[in-house]
Amino acid sequence: MDNVIKYITGFFGGLLTVLMAVLPVTILWFVLTGSSVFGMDVIANLTTLVNGFGQGGFTGLVVLLVVASFFIKK
Repeated sequence: MDNVIKYITGFFGGLLTVLMAVLPVTILWFVLTGSSVFGMDVIANLTTLVNGFGQGGFTGLVVLLVVASFFIKK
């Protein structure tokens, strides 16, 4: 059972690493070409996310810290 959990967490950890590597490339692509990547406007989505945290006040700050904690290597 322990091997299954390690395999699943390893898979999702690797998937997250790939997505975090693709994110800067998609932002750069959008800035240089002005066209969307895979039909998504990456800049608008990030702007909406940051505005949501900002409008949330103290709760938004707490949620931002929780989300950021997922991306910090331990």
